[in-house]
Amino acid sequence: MRRTNTFEVVPRSEQDEAVLHRLLDASASLWNQLTYARRQRFFAGGSVWDCEEYYDEYVNVLSAATTQQVTQINDTAWRSFFEILEQSDQEVRPPGYWGNREEGRELRTYLRKDAYSVQWGTRSRLDLRIGSQLKDEYGFGPYEQLCVPVRGEPPWDGEQGYLHLTYDDVTDTYRAHQPVSVPAEAQETPTGTDVAALDIGANVLVACTTTAGDQYWYSGQEPFRQFRGTTQRIADAKAKLPEDRHTSKRIQRLYRKRSRRRDHAVNALLRDLVERLYEAGVEIIYHGDLTGVLGEYWSVEVNLKTRTFWAHRRCLDQLANVCEEYGIEVASLSEAWTSQTCPECGERDRTRRHRETLRCPCSFEGHADLVASRTLLEQATNTAVRPTARPVRFQWDDHRWFPVKGATVGPNE
Repeated sequence: MRRTNTFEVVPRSEQDEAVLHRLLDASASLWNQLTYARRQRFFAGGSVWDCEEYYDEYVNVLSAATTQQVTQINDTAWRSFFEILEQSDQEVRPPGYWGNREEGRELRTYLRKDAYSVQWGTRSRLDLRIGSQLKDEYGFGPYEQLCVPVRGEPPWDGEQGYLHLTYDDVTDTYRAHQPVSVPAEAQETPTGTDVAALDIGANVLVACTTTAGDQYWYSGQEPFRQFRGTTQRIADAKAKLPEDRHTSKRIQRLYRKRSRRRDHAVNALLRDLVERLYEAGVEIIYHGDLTGVLGEYWSVEVNLKTRTFWAHRRCLDQLANVCEEYGIEVASLSEAWTSQTCPECGERDRTRRHRETLRCPCSFEGHADLVASRTLLEQATNTAVRPTARPVRFQWDDHRWFPVKGATVGPNE
């Protein structure tokens, strides 16, 4: 299984930082030139793959290995674009640029797995190759590598992949992201044969039902309140910009803060839920397939919640990652009508949903998201599921998810 170690790279001198900056800036230039050439050929109806003239221009700065790795990542982006283009009827944009020097360039690079090494201990460090031009400019020996200290506690030990090195100009921080292949024996094994189904949304971030009759739901109220508050601060900051400017370091910092807080809440949620399900003996988790479901809504707040705050694809990707750690299988099913179908009598045409409450003429009344997870589970297992106790509601306190004692399933959640 694949996992990612993330750690901070801390240049110990001005020279270290200058060399790192040159590496990332040259990588961005290579990416932009290659992307521009391919976009021009794509829009002209030609092949995007005949663009090899940039190798010689960058190899003496980046080294041969890094030049090849950045080019391969660009190749992968274009292959993904063509795959999506063939499968989708909607407009799909080709790979874009990493910005420019005037408006702010994304500084990053990709180091091939044999072009770097990381040593952990009392003096943890990252050793990486640089091109002959940089060696000459900064006084490196012909076989010498750039050596910079690193800081962090990587949780995964395995065969390393390429290293993704980035620079954040807002916090003035270099970060490294190292994919590793973890041996299969490090993977957990479920202790039972139960099944769970999830309804993933924006108001209730996750509603879950298991074949054992347990139900959990995680309220999105507090994470969205924080997200909306930061969005308003971004709008206020933009309104104060001069007419000839579109952003600022403060605005960029607010965007990053908004995303980090949302992602932190979602990551903590999924780990909390999967650990609970693993302890309960769940071996398969089903989730709803929302392909083509999302649209535009008349409400600005609803659009903010469903199109910006609710990072559905990222949530599913993280769910798959955490479940892989615990050996739990993940599968998707269409969730059409699941939140409108009465779990007691099967009626769906005459049911009525008001906010998050589902009512049926048969007198059933319940939380629509929990109903959806229950219905999805019954469709997946072809077995009727009867909740055995009151659903457990979890609330976010900006650090962890905790069960709310005595909480009821209210209509406004």
